[in-house]
Amino acid sequence: MPKGSPERTAARKDEIVKACEKLYQTMSFKEITLKEIGDVTSFSRPTIYNYYQTKEEIFLALYTLEYDRWNEDLEKIISENEKLTRQQIAEQIAQSLQKRAQLLKLLAMNNYDMEENSRKELLADFKTAYGKSMKNVKHILDKFCPDMNDTEKQSFIYVFFPFMFGIYPYTAVTDKQKKAMDDAQVDYVYQTIYEISYNCLMRLLEK
Repeated sequence: MPKGSPERTAARKDEIVKACEKLYQTMSFKEITLKEIGDVTSFSRPTIYNYYQTKEEIFLALYTLEYDRWNEDLEKIISENEKLTRQQIAEQIAQSLQKRAQLLKLLAMNNYDMEENSRKELLADFKTAYGKSMKNVKHILDKFCPDMNDTEKQSFIYVFFPFMFGIYPYTAVTDKQKKAMDDAQVDYVYQTIYEISYNCLMRLLEK
């Protein structure tokens, strides 16, 4: 257990996660190591082990942060609107995901390994943030789609949340991947995060 005040502990953990986030902008999950993360913090690499035992735990904390950020946007949809049509619901949720490319990138990674190599208390923090996003989406349906029954709402959630795992690979396509698709003569229509999310949401919201 690291020594120091709760504030210092929180600040150190935040610095580690933000360092990982910075590296993740230009490097892949496989390329990033604890040494790489330690090199961009203000303290020595061994200090990281006082807060996180594995690279997966740091990424899980980043994952949690991304869900927290998305939850803020979902809660604004609920609090800032009295009524929304189903099209407006699809538009606003899709817009919230358009800003969360990093969340979608994390979703596209090997989620199982990340959870398997993290301690239970950190996994619980992540599940809390993840669960809150599911509750917020259900709250949106409760408030703006009063004609939907509980079974329909549950079906919506259990289709859309797994769907989110595949959004990033379909929207963040490299030049090499595009060339391979052309060489394979695959007639593929490239879409933005907003477009692919909106289309799915509208289908799920159709009466």
